[in-house]
Amino acid sequence: MSKVEQLIDKIRHHEYLYHVLDQPQLSDAEYDALMRELQALEHADPSLITPDSPTQRVGGAPREGFVKLRHSSPMLSLDNALNEAELRAFDQRVRDLLGDEPFQYVAELKLDGLSLAAQYSDRSLQLALTRGDGAEGEDVTPNARTIRSLPLKVRGDRPQFEARGEVVMPNAAFQKLNADREQEGLPRYANPRNSSAGSLRVLDPSITANRQLDFYAYFLLADGRPACPSHWQSLDELAAMGFKVNPARQLCANVDELIAFCQRYAAQRETLPFEIDGVVAKVDSIPQQQKLGWTAKFPRWAIAFKYPARQAETVVEKIDIQVGRTGALTPVAHLRPVAVSGVIVSRSTLHNEDEIARLGVAAGDCVVIERSGDVIPKVIRVVRQGDPRTPFVMPAECPVCGSSVSRPEGEVVSRCLNSSCPARLKESIAHFAARPLLDIAGLGDVLVEQLVKANLVHSVADLYDLTLEQLAGLERMGTKSAERVLTGIARSKTLPLPRVINGLGIPFVGERTAQFLAEHFGSLDAIHQSDEAQLMQAEEVGPKIAQSILRWFAEERNWAVVERLRAAGLVFTHQKIDRSGGPLAGLTFVLTGTLPTLSREAAKEQIEAAGGKVSGSVSKKTSYLVAGEDAGSKLDKATQLGIKILSEAKLLPMLAKLEA
Repeated sequence: MSKVEQLIDKIRHHEYLYHVLDQPQLSDAEYDALMRELQALEHADPSLITPDSPTQRVGGAPREGFVKLRHSSPMLSLDNALNEAELRAFDQRVRDLLGDEPFQYVAELKLDGLSLAAQYSDRSLQLALTRGDGAEGEDVTPNARTIRSLPLKVRGDRPQFEARGEVVMPNAAFQKLNADREQEGLPRYANPRNSSAGSLRVLDPSITANRQLDFYAYFLLADGRPACPSHWQSLDELAAMGFKVNPARQLCANVDELIAFCQRYAAQRETLPFEIDGVVAKVDSIPQQQKLGWTAKFPRWAIAFKYPARQAETVVEKIDIQVGRTGALTPVAHLRPVAVSGVIVSRSTLHNEDEIARLGVAAGDCVVIERSGDVIPKVIRVVRQGDPRTPFVMPAECPVCGSSVSRPEGEVVSRCLNSSCPARLKESIAHFAARPLLDIAGLGDVLVEQLVKANLVHSVADLYDLTLEQLAGLERMGTKSAERVLTGIARSKTLPLPRVINGLGIPFVGERTAQFLAEHFGSLDAIHQSDEAQLMQAEEVGPKIAQSILRWFAEERNWAVVERLRAAGLVFTHQKIDRSGGPLAGLTFVLTGTLPTLSREAAKEQIEAAGGKVSGSVSKKTSYLVAGEDAGSKLDKATQLGIKILSEAKLLPMLAKLEA
């Protein structure tokens, strides 16, 4: 074994002792000395560096965004039991379905963090996906590699597998993070759960590395299926591989033992090093799990017993407005600080005017607050009215920029109409530069943050005044990166009007509506000069969208940005295309699943080019459903409605000539 291999094995061993077993045998200085020695050897001969070397946990520049990938099998949600009676009812259902078969439960603490699926090949970490929507998640591999309790290479004889578990921020790390932010004059984070999720999803892995996250494994899969005959065996094997597996788990012979486990940790939860919001119970035997099966939403062999939310009384000292990244004005209650299960709560969102009216809350009132799900504080009810008390009134102007505030009829949210409002500027720029819109390569979240912080941009129009010198002077932006961004900005001037309209960020005007507006009116000026009735002549534009367009253009600051974009040379006209004679004219299509050769976007473009419409949902007006692999509920609904189902092979000839 070479010196480098010996050092890697030694460092891995001590990382396991420290981050998994919490039994360090080396001082920090001794560990750092080993790491520096390994780094020196790898620097001298870069060919010795392997992807799973301890030196490679953090590396590379910040990314521009996350890629979504499908899971090997769906990451399931669990049904909830909110009290002992519901837990016993779950047990009765299991016994009814299994008949006389003996069975056991595995009881585990329900950690309050972010679910993660870590895939290994040749015993080395290859891919890490967030839960996402359960079917597909975001690739956060570079960030996940920074988590010290997530092995880069595992022990044992199983070369390929998937470990699923929970990423959490320990309470001590959360408290330190907030203390550091206070020293820097930054606002505190609300809770460990949101902090762990946010830390894993930042685009710069070095930020994740500094957040001291932990990974607790609780599922072992091979080819998307359980890898062991029982769940308890999979937990033991995960621990043997070197994963951190929560020791607070128990095999329960019956529901009484399960309830006792829940009660024991309900009493201990304040002393645990991490947040929990309940207990997960699973039938241990995998064959019995398969026999029990699933409902439409949940497995029948598992349930989450949720602990009751924790409450306290306090006083609403004032209610003010927070302007979000989309321009939404959200009332926020500033509370007299109160401890709720060990966490000091001083703020709570009140969501909107309707929620304030429902609660009947005003500044000065004594209220009950609750940490719903053990983490998010919210006002539950008014205990007694204050004397004096100050009723809340939504401002007519944005408290950040002074622009008009609008709350359309039927909407619950009031919004600032100024797309260049400092409170929403970063979101506006990121939206404008996104790939389906103006597609400015290199202008990701990290660079947008730097541009705003350096006061180089105050609206999207300022992007067209940026210079090479300004961009190259920013952190981690060399000349080549700056040139790439400027090339993307220059290219955006040639993109068609529908992308420009979508990029403006007019509420309710997305890609499809922008296309219809451009094709109907032929220019941005014609849209601007139209009244509500004229706007509604465009396809799929109703009163809600028309009124939103009028309100947006009525804000002088928005039109000032438009004029600067015109001066910068962006495309403001569009050639009207008559598709009424296309082979698919008058037909509406819905796309679902993965097609063999066409991407969803390519199929949509070709259908619309042939005169057809593409809708996002199935209805009686749908002419055809185009179904690919893994088609879901849309296929079921189309079948129920008797709508004709097409494969890609049957769609392609229709794009050229409508079949009889």
